Formats: sequence, structure tokens, C-alpha cells
Amino acid sequence: MGLEMTPSQALGLWHSVTAEQVRGDARDLTLRQLAILLEVYLVPPPHTVRGLAATLNVAKPVVTRALDTLGQLGLVDRVRDEFDRRSVIVRRTVDGALYLEKLGDRVIANGRKLG
Repeated sequence: MGLEMTPSQALGLWHSVTAEQVRGDARDLTLRQLAILLEVYLVPPPHTVRGLAATLNVAKPVVTRALDTLGQLGLVDRVRDEFDRRSVIVRRTVDGALYLEKLGDRVIANGRKLG
């Protein structure tokens, strides 16, 4: 990455990005929802509720609630695994990819302001 930051600068960047995100997008994701969304989009699939819960070290119902919201917002989609009907596969959507692309653009723009 090459960009060296102090903890204060890193928090300042996080603050400016999150404040801009709140002002610029009506979808107000929790930190848990954002962590799940990033996991689904940045880590190669497949993703399951069970796998996401294990990765984030939270209970499956916590992931399910977050996915309910992300699904309602059109940021992810869920389908039953055709090979294991007990398992739910979490899939990416175009809207989710666009949401994270804009968020990434905000991080870059705000990072440039730092130096």
C-alpha cells in the first residue's frame, strides 16, 4: 500500500469516510453488516451463513439478521445450496458491487486528502 499513517490519521480517515458515507447514501449499514459485505465481495466464494459466522466469530443468527438487511437492500442474495439443502449460499449482486465500489472511491479520495 505504501501509505504510512499514525493511528490518529487512520481514525481520521475512517471518520471522514464514514461521515461522507452517511451523508451520501441512505443505506446506513452497521459495522457487522459492512464486515459481512466486505467478506462476501473481497474473499472468493462460495460463502455460507455457517462460514461467515465462523470467520467473524459470531453466531449464525447474528449473520442471518445482517444478511436479512443486506438482502432487503439488494446488496447480497441468498439461495439454498443445491447439494446440501441445509446450507445457504450468499451471493454477490450488482448493487452490492456498486455500493462497495463507491465506498472504495470514497476511501481513496479521503486518503488522498491526508497527503
